[in-house]
Amino acid sequence: QVQLVESGGGSVQAGGSLRVSCAASGYKFSRNGMGWFRQPPGKEREGIAIITGGLRPHYADSVKGRFTISLDNSKNTLYLQMDSLKPEDTAMYYCAADWTRGIIPDTQYLDPKVYRYWGQGTQVTVSS
Repeated sequence: QVQLVESGGGSVQAGGSLRVSCAASGYKFSRNGMGWFRQPPGKEREGIAIITGGLRPHYADSVKGRFTISLDNSKNTLYLQMDSLKPEDTAMYYCAADWTRGIIPDTQYLDPKVYRYWGQGTQVTVSS
C-alpha cells in the first residue's frame, strides 16, 4: 500500500521561507515523476515542481527561481524548499508520485491528472 505523508507546512510572512517534506512508504522513486502540487482556495490544483528520472527538476513559471525540489533516496523523502514566499503562494500543498501511464510527454509533467498516488496535503499560509 502506497502512502505519501506531507509535513512542514505552516504560516510565514511574505519574504520568508518554509520547507515541506513528503515521506513515501510502499513506493520507491523511479523514472516516473514525483513532485509537488498546490491548490489555492477556490482554485484548481496546479503542478509546481516535479522530479523525473535522472533527478531532473521541472518548475512552474510562478515558482521558478524561488522554490527548489529535492529527493533524499536514502530516506525515500521528497522536499520542497520555498524561499521568497508571497501571499499568492498560500495554498494546500500536495505531494504526488507515479504516472498513470508508462511514459508521458514533458508537456504533461505538471498536470495533476497524470499522477497516481497523492498525499493528504499540508497547508501553507503566507501573510503580507
